[in-house]
Amino acid sequence: MFSEYGVLDVWTYLAGVIFIVLLPGPNSLFVLAVGAGRGVRAGYQAACGVFLGDTILMTLTAAGAASVLKLLPVVFLALKAVGAVYLSYLGIRLLWSAWRPAHDNPKTVSIASGSPFQKALLLSLLNPKAILFLLSFFVQFVDPAYAHPSLSFLILALILQACSAIYLSALIFGGSRLAAAFRRRQGLARSGSGMVGLLFLWFAGRMAFEA
Repeated sequence: MFSEYGVLDVWTYLAGVIFIVLLPGPNSLFVLAVGAGRGVRAGYQAACGVFLGDTILMTLTAAGAASVLKLLPVVFLALKAVGAVYLSYLGIRLLWSAWRPAHDNPKTVSIASGSPFQKALLLSLLNPKAILFLLSFFVQFVDPAYAHPSLSFLILALILQACSAIYLSALIFGGSRLAAAFRRRQGLARSGSGMVGLLFLWFAGRMAFEA
């Protein structure tokens, strides 16, 4: 269907994208947390941050930034370190809010406070491995003989963003439904916040120590 635009085996690509999007990661967990904590509107603000961050990463991928990161490992390591620190910060904030209930520490601010868009954008951008992943994944479905590979990358990117939008929308509306239950059961809310905080710290550890 898209072979005339240099895209190879689009259905295999779509199946791979669906599997990748469904894998839990810090971006989707953050959108879920915002949707549950502040409702649909704030959830979509976070989702827009993810969309913009992913768009920037995919644009850099098509422009060859992945090759720069491979040629300059110190840049890659520096970005990994910054990303790990930011994920750790978010995870610690979540754990702190879970351990210190609001009536004991009214100044505690949850991960859903502030600008969901800005936080989600930073979370998306501070993951240089995403650039390398996108490059290695995309190139398998781009015809090297096609005269305009940037168009092929654009089509692949749009398919990925469409699948991501559907999935994040499901998380946002699911999160908003959970919000009422969380408000009624503060212990459940704190437990959920703590679990997401631990996951964020786990993601940070993987980013910091994986080769």
